Amino acid sequence: MSVSQQDLDPDSTTDVEVVTDTEEELIKECEEIWKDMEECQNKLSLTGTETLTNSNAQLSLLIMQVKCLTAELSQWHKETPEVTPLTEDFLVTLGKEEFQKLRRDLENVLSTIQSKNEKLKEDLERIFNELKTKMLNIKAFKEKLLITLGEFLEDHFPLPDGNVRKRKKNIQDSTKQLITLHEILEILINRLFDVPHDPYVKIRDSFWPPYIELLLRNGIALRHPEDPTQLRLEAFHQ
Repeated sequence: MSVSQQDLDPDSTTDVEVVTDTEEELIKECEEIWKDMEECQNKLSLTGTETLTNSNAQLSLLIMQVKCLTAELSQWHKETPEVTPLTEDFLVTLGKEEFQKLRRDLENVLSTIQSKNEKLKEDLERIFNELKTKMLNIKAFKEKLLITLGEFLEDHFPLPDGNVRKRKKNIQDSTKQLITLHEILEILINRLFDVPHDPYVKIRDSFWPPYIELLLRNGIALRHPEDPTQLRLEAFHQ
């Protein structure tokens, strides 16, 4: 038992019906135009040799429409609508083509994203290296500055010797170990940069009072507004 084309393609019957309906509509429209043309011709025969009016222009237009519709109808008769058979092989082939197109589009998008990511990665690495270099330079400058400052303070602001400490009154422990002005400043600097939200340092017994007064009078250090036993370094970097 053979299977006809209509059995394989159920939509083919519908396509034929659509063509038939279109032909019928064209024929009906042609008949109506032809009736209008006959009426115009009858009117012309009654008017005789009267001057042409707008009806003549309408008649010419109607005749041209009839010719166009007739030619279009003839073309419809000659052409046979091409109906693509919706077979399984055709659907599979069409699906593969759409899948390949989608795959190519996704590959292009992926390639673009990868290129942007590589560019962003290179930019971040370059910025990181620049910041790292700046930090190393700042650290080296800080160490050099502290060394220079220490040498200057040791030369011009040395610690008091033992005899001076013994002559001071109200000193309970003359043997206590005092630290240099350089060490005091280093403590204040480290506190300021390590804990910027709380830069105050408790005044210790190892801080020689003349050094504290020197820092306060010259605006290098500031006392805590509520606790005079604490002081901080003035934030010159801000």
